[in-house]
Amino acid sequence: MAGGKERVLRRRIKSVQTTKKITKAMELIAASRIVKSQQRVLAARPYADQITEVIRNLAAAGAGGGAPLLAPREQVQTIATIVVGGDRGLSGAYNSNAIRMGERNIAAQRREGKDTVLIAVGKKVESYFRFRKYDIADAFTGFLDEPHYEDARRIAEAVVPKFEDGTYDRVDIVYTQFLSAGTQQVVTRQFLPLDTSAITETASDGPSADYEFEPGPEQILDRLLPRYAEARLFSALLEGAASFFAAQQRAMKSATDNAEELITKLSREMNRARQDSITTEIMEIVGGAEALRQSKSEGMDLIPDDALSIRDLLVDTVDYNR
Repeated sequence: MAGGKERVLRRRIKSVQTTKKITKAMELIAASRIVKSQQRVLAARPYADQITEVIRNLAAAGAGGGAPLLAPREQVQTIATIVVGGDRGLSGAYNSNAIRMGERNIAAQRREGKDTVLIAVGKKVESYFRFRKYDIADAFTGFLDEPHYEDARRIAEAVVPKFEDGTYDRVDIVYTQFLSAGTQQVVTRQFLPLDTSAITETASDGPSADYEFEPGPEQILDRLLPRYAEARLFSALLEGAASFFAAQQRAMKSATDNAEELITKLSREMNRARQDSITTEIMEIVGGAEALRQSKSEGMDLIPDDALSIRDLLVDTVDYNR
């Protein structure tokens, strides 16, 4: 019995060791991709900062009064929520945190009597909300590990026209903000209409330069605002990718540590089972030796001739015709 338990434990240890190798490899891959994703986040900031600065200068020149992307609606009835998650799992609570935030926002909007529309970014987000019969207007998947500017443009091209024609009165975006390799935070930001206060806050300090615009500020602003919307989306996608790999690295490290603890525990159980098996065998040997010793002391030990006589007697008693 102990030998069978030992074999089972040995198989379990081997299985956990295989899993540990996989989680360790995924941990190392995620750690290396965090660095690359973080570099992409930093590399995209100068473009976003510069376009923000230009829009600030245009606004200072009196442009933007009639820009549809800047004008808030008098009555907000239909709200679209963009939820940015991941295409893959094994990343701890990364996807579930973004999904939970999106669900809370939509539930709050419905309690206020608003019409809600969902735009899912990521396979995990889409599958979750589609299974629960949410109204998904658009879904974008397959690029979240390494998003490109064209991906942000595709999302913007699906959302911005519907805001401009009045289908959506407001558009919010839920994504995971990358603060550091150890800290990420799910946030909700108003995406459309573009928040002019956010433009002012993110612009560089100091007085605006005195520019002469050709063509006029209004025409330039009309061309730049869609680019600004794309830049904001691209920034959210990049921060989401960096946050995904940071969450995956932590999850795989935790899984590797748990596998190591389980291997230690199973090894102790296997050694205990082996020790019990050896102890049982020793006790059987000692018991057999004690029985032989007692039989000899009682004069019951048999010489070879006696053993042969007993064998012949037993053979004669067997009825082979049955």
